[in-house]
Amino acid sequence: MSELTSLTIAEARQKLRAKEITATELTEAYISAIDAANGQLNAYIKVTPDLARVMAKNSDQRIAAGKAGDLEGIPLGIKDLFATVGVHTQACSHILDGFEPRYESTVTQNLWDDGAVMLGKLNMDEFAMGSSNETSHYGAVINPWRAAGSNQQLVPGGSSGGSASAVAAHLCAGATATDTGGSIRQP
Repeated sequence: MSELTSLTIAEARQKLRAKEITATELTEAYISAIDAANGQLNAYIKVTPDLARVMAKNSDQRIAAGKAGDLEGIPLGIKDLFATVGVHTQACSHILDGFEPRYESTVTQNLWDDGAVMLGKLNMDEFAMGSSNETSHYGAVINPWRAAGSNQQLVPGGSSGGSASAVAAHLCAGATATDTGGSIRQP
């Protein structure tokens, strides 16, 4: 884990506004973290590094111009439940293979309007129906945490297990999640 990926959202935001770091540097740190760890965790099902770099560059320009939004330059993972224009959105179901919406969800549009950066789409229980993140078409999510002195795997929760795993492993500064059957309460 790099020093940059260990920052809280509030700490990253403060450093971005003070121009101690750039959104591009912060985003690159998360892209490197995803490259190094996602293969073992299966938290992300679609990584969008090129889009993230463009969004980060735009954030750097807005910060320089004094027009930073509340989440300007903060790299986020987006649960595959939320429609993202032109980017894989399948609710982790084989039924929606290849679906790339021509519209943006209200949730993600509000994040982009505030300057957030999308790192990619996160794994989840299919159609958000589950509590252990084992029903995804893309396979189970692995929780990076272990109980003290144990190698036994722990459930990452669900349906937002990809979100929980990515945040816990510092693969994004924050993530979207929903709570139908315990996604936020269980992890």
